Amino acid sequence: MKKKSNYNWRTNTLPALVMVGPVSVIMILLVAVPLIYVAVMSFCSIDEYYNVVFRFNIQNYIRLANVNYLKIYAQSFIIALLTTVFCLLIAYPFSYLIARTKSSKKKLLYMLVIIPFWTNSLIRIYGWRTFLGTNGWLNTLLQFLHITKEPVDFLFKQGTTVLGMVYCLIPFMILPLYTAIEKLDSSLLEASSDLGAKRAATFFEVILPLTSGGIFSGCIMVFIPCLGYFFVSDILGGGNSDVIGNLIERQFQSGNNWPLGAALSIILILITLILVKIYQAFGGDMESLGV
Repeated sequence: MKKKSNYNWRTNTLPALVMVGPVSVIMILLVAVPLIYVAVMSFCSIDEYYNVVFRFNIQNYIRLANVNYLKIYAQSFIIALLTTVFCLLIAYPFSYLIARTKSSKKKLLYMLVIIPFWTNSLIRIYGWRTFLGTNGWLNTLLQFLHITKEPVDFLFKQGTTVLGMVYCLIPFMILPLYTAIEKLDSSLLEASSDLGAKRAATFFEVILPLTSGGIFSGCIMVFIPCLGYFFVSDILGGGNSDVIGNLIERQFQSGNNWPLGAALSIILILITLILVKIYQAFGGDMESLGV
């Protein structure tokens, strides 16, 4: 009997451990341990020489209620909300065009969405800075066409930061929308048309409800990263439109206050978890978020 139980353990459990074990170890070392380390550090302190001292308290979280920080939180959510809205307005018709196209151009349009991922986003944002600069191509064109008499300062404004965010994050909106729209049953659209519904009514009564999962998924995938894309704000906003990611980056770099930066990171993680839970509450599929 003992030999039989050992045999069953080897045939059933051992292969599963061999397959899952290495992945579990990697996840623990690269995800769980760093998160625990950041969480522990968020309760630490610093001495007069800015060295981390393992003297636990909640002062870092109390400092997060500072008025200056609250302004940046509000500004972060405004930028993230504007970015999400603009991405949705631009991405939805483009995703619909790709999904409903039957010709060979469908692959080409889909590739246009994927190609930006081949180039580092930092390089692409510096390209926008060059393009929008006072000596950039846009100002040169405007003056050549006699639209403006002198260079226009487009940089270091909140609108420019939103433009950079939209440019970086719009593929994350297009991909889930494309998946949701492609799954639409064409017979439902035909039935709506046969029953006398106009295109606007078909869109709001049939298409929009059936693709709401893709909309919410895309909004989550744009909104959350937008709160942490500090390099876009640094390069295009010039420090005039900071997001939460800028606060974290400064605490770990110039501020040299790692515990406070860790506390900010934990808050950003909690915001992410709350938004994901809301997404789940509305029946969202975690696989569409890559979770």
